Amino acid sequence: MNTALSVLQNWVEQDGLRPLDLALARFIAEQQPQADERLLLAAALVSEANGRGHVCLNLANVLANPLHHLKAPQSLEPSATYPAVGEQLARMVGDWSLADWVASLQASDAVSRQADAQAGINNASPLVLAGSTEQPLLYLRRYWRYEQHIRQAIEQRLRLPGRHAAKAIQPWIEALFADNAGWQKIACALALQSRFAIITGGPGTGKTTTVMALLALLQGLARQSGAGPLNVQLAAPTGKAAARLSASLSHSLQRLALTGALGDILSLIPTAAVTLHRLLGSQPGSRHFRHHAGNRLNADVVVIDEASMVDVELLAHLLDALPAHCHVVLLGDKDQLASVEAGSVLGDLSQTAERGDYTPETAAWLTQATGESIPEALINPAGSALAQATAQLRHSYRFAQYPGIGELARYVNDGNGSVETLTAIFDRYAGHLQRIPLPRHAHPDITDYRADTNAPLLRLLRDGYRGLLEVVMDGNPANNAEVSREALDTWALKVFARQRQFQLLCATREGPWGVEALNQLTLRALSSVERLRPMLPQAHEPWYSGRPVLVTRNDYNLGLMNGDIGICLQWPEHDNHGKSRLRVAFTRADGTVRWILPSRLQQVETVFAMTVHKSQGSEFAHTALVLPEHHNPVLTKELLYTGITRSSQAFTLVYSNPETLGQTLNTQIERASGLRAE
Repeated sequence: MNTALSVLQNWVEQDGLRPLDLALARFIAEQQPQADERLLLAAALVSEANGRGHVCLNLANVLANPLHHLKAPQSLEPSATYPAVGEQLARMVGDWSLADWVASLQASDAVSRQADAQAGINNASPLVLAGSTEQPLLYLRRYWRYEQHIRQAIEQRLRLPGRHAAKAIQPWIEALFADNAGWQKIACALALQSRFAIITGGPGTGKTTTVMALLALLQGLARQSGAGPLNVQLAAPTGKAAARLSASLSHSLQRLALTGALGDILSLIPTAAVTLHRLLGSQPGSRHFRHHAGNRLNADVVVIDEASMVDVELLAHLLDALPAHCHVVLLGDKDQLASVEAGSVLGDLSQTAERGDYTPETAAWLTQATGESIPEALINPAGSALAQATAQLRHSYRFAQYPGIGELARYVNDGNGSVETLTAIFDRYAGHLQRIPLPRHAHPDITDYRADTNAPLLRLLRDGYRGLLEVVMDGNPANNAEVSREALDTWALKVFARQRQFQLLCATREGPWGVEALNQLTLRALSSVERLRPMLPQAHEPWYSGRPVLVTRNDYNLGLMNGDIGICLQWPEHDNHGKSRLRVAFTRADGTVRWILPSRLQQVETVFAMTVHKSQGSEFAHTALVLPEHHNPVLTKELLYTGITRSSQAFTLVYSNPETLGQTLNTQIERASGLRAE
């Protein structure tokens, strides 16, 4: 066996690489028997990086920081395995120069230069080398193509004429916004001016309020021009996020006070959002969609909420499927966790949002159109075209009553934080912020957690979830065989309302403080409440009344999307043994309830605990985030910030190792990408 392949095989056995990464290197070695170790290592590393969310491999970064590579992202305990693999990589590349590595890749038919790839030369090569001399970037061809589609589609839209006269917009802005909505006015006006726009901002900054006003303005201007109503499509990455967008837009629509001739514009604004996969028309069992460049969507405006969750592949498919004139608006919080799949598209595209970079011409137009002055610090004569279509909302209204959550989120988001300052914020806002420091080496299966029902974490879980099960138990109308469907739906909606009051979050799925262990710990905590014990599952009983479940894969036959939450409840029917049957209730975007047999749900998991990634697009009155004892690459300030900002009223942080918390505060997601402007 090729010596380099032997090394890679050894790394697979040590869990430093995936078998998939080795397979790519082997394929290239089969096609090119003379392939050297530089090429084979690069092939394995770019595949491995893609699995960790990177769109490409930054070769300079590999040479500068080899120990940061080949670490399993879900490693939960300290282990000699991963450092050993990283050290082997460091020794392998220790005397390599960047120029020699690039030259070796360019000499291979397995690698296309970007210029050749753009010209359609050597289309069979699996890898593409792009970037700059100082920062060469190696791609799997498919991901290079996705980035090219995104960049070209955005640039084409930014070049389309779209600037309206300020005097035509100013009356609308006055009618649609309150006097104190400065940045919302600016964001609306900027988004109007380009066929591609980004509106970013933290929780409660008014993103949906702004986009609702934008849609009213677009429809109003279309009417004034004599055109028919615009076809508007609303979407989000998950069913849960789509349902929340629908609810937020409905609420915003009710607050808009347009009168007279403007009033009927509201009837032209949709509020029903769908998932991006449903919008594009997913084809089950494939990566393809019904809508694409050869069969475009019928849409004049498309708004994508929770855009931080959109990966590079999905955005490329979306932009390919839209007609050239379509107005695209990305809505989201650039500081949240990036997508689970490869890419951090919103973060890459909106990296200059904080500093504005508006040209003097843009600033002057905004002042005329909105009456708002752009601060001098945000003006840059050399600002990019994308910066002129990007707005960051800067004032949060959500945390007015709970300022500690807002201050905590801002502190974490700024980076370079300390545990001492973080602790001081918790102490200052003890009314709605809480810390639960666990003993070092704590474990959910240790004796204390089995015997001590007053242990702080068990008490938190018991108090957090007992209300949910009590609503399930006390409000249950299903014992009455004559109960109406309306009564059942009303009961289910009350259960869902209570479910949104508390949510346990964790950083990882596996390990002692992952989803599976904490789901079991929650059941243990609830079993200490005597009246709840009859509801809780017996051994190996998968379904029970009160079980909250999360859909983990799109199910088009049932109309359920990844991220949808259901709750198992009794149904007014009995089996042959007199035992109540069960149904799982799900809420639709319009607020109605649908009931599904548990046996039809193949891809669900219990969700007393969920990962922070899965919680994106959701809001709960109180969230509690549990950090594992040992640091691993998923523990970043973005994860902590996202967990905090899922809360609207209270937040609890559970941790056992201050050093791990400190590392989390000072670790930032850095995904290699060619979309970054800097």
